[in-house]
Amino acid sequence: MQTDPLFDFSGKVALVTGGSRGLGRQMVLALAARGADVIIASRKIDACQAVAAEVESLGRRALPIAAHTGKWAECDHLIEAAYAAFGRVDILINNAGMSPACPSHDVSEALFDSVLNLNFKGPFRFASQIAQRMATSNGGSILNISSIASLRATPGVVPYAGAKAALNAMTVSLAREYAPKVRVNAICAGAFLTDIATAWAPEMRETQPVALGRPGKPEEIVTAALMLLSSASSYTTGAVLTVDGGAG
Repeated sequence: MQTDPLFDFSGKVALVTGGSRGLGRQMVLALAARGADVIIASRKIDACQAVAAEVESLGRRALPIAAHTGKWAECDHLIEAAYAAFGRVDILINNAGMSPACPSHDVSEALFDSVLNLNFKGPFRFASQIAQRMATSNGGSILNISSIASLRATPGVVPYAGAKAALNAMTVSLAREYAPKVRVNAICAGAFLTDIATAWAPEMRETQPVALGRPGKPEEIVTAALMLLSSASSYTTGAVLTVDGGAG
């Protein structure tokens, strides 16, 4: 692939949580195709290893790591493993998340904590610890994958929506706290045809109540992610970008 200079990640090291499938996998492969080495984290090591093999087939180094990214001890272990293997992290993508549907009055404390841990507690730990290292070295870029549920009424996934709203607030504040060497941005993703879409009703996989009339394909997150992670957006930080097909 001939790489546009604005989207050349040669020599960069990226850490992607939830990188073994869906939107995460697409971003991992897009970065690797443009020259980045990638640390791929998710709970299942076999899935991480499969994506790592794809990265290596593109001529880049890959480090698959199984981790529960909602637990700080495992976040810290993952960070240390990444720096031990590569010496630095230039790009962090907080992509891991979960959005179990449940009526608010039926949400248990355990479910509430699990959703907040994975969607906000873990990303905060990764972003704060890696941003500090970036700020005291060569800088870097952090991308948090949020959701349009954080911006619009979405009954049935209220803890998830609240966690993603917190992620948006974190994005804006960390962008100021670790500037100017570290840029922090977020993408509020709409409905995408990832693994979870297999549980949707057939009509939901074909149409969506958005301007473009359909759900997104996982690869359609890539261009927005590359823009925010690259020097093409060198004057963009603290931004929360919607990629939702025009939900309005």
